[in-house]
Amino acid sequence: MHQGLYFEDFKPGAVFHTERKTITETDIVNFVSNYTYCEPLFMDREYIEKETPFKRPIAPALLTVSVADGLSVLSGIIHRTGIALLGMKVDVKRPVFIGDTISVEIEVVDKRETKKKSQGIITWLHRILNQRNEVVIEYTVTRMVKRRAEQ
Repeated sequence: MHQGLYFEDFKPGAVFHTERKTITETDIVNFVSNYTYCEPLFMDREYIEKETPFKRPIAPALLTVSVADGLSVLSGIIHRTGIALLGMKVDVKRPVFIGDTISVEIEVVDKRETKKKSQGIITWLHRILNQRNEVVIEYTVTRMVKRRAEQ
């Protein structure tokens, strides 16, 4: 994987795009089982069909965000330059269903310097899109990123 971008390379308004991933029933079962999301909303088809407005299984929002953030990391934009996750705010717009294919549009919304000349802080708006290009979740993430070494 190539070297990621440094603090200086990110400009507010710049947009990056990730690869895509289809959310499978196996993804949901593994997530629910491994992370104790033992909720009928994700596990009980009869309950889902009779008691929810969706009528079919949905992916937990945190599964969707986890997959999306993984796609964001795989994009390489902060490969070897990301230092720390500082914060995240999530806004769920619509459900993700088994068979939906998601990708992420990443927009630089803010950047600020820190007291340390070796790092800066970037804020991105991540728009998780389904295969119909509908926004399913938006999340704002703030990370510490390396600056270029002074030359």
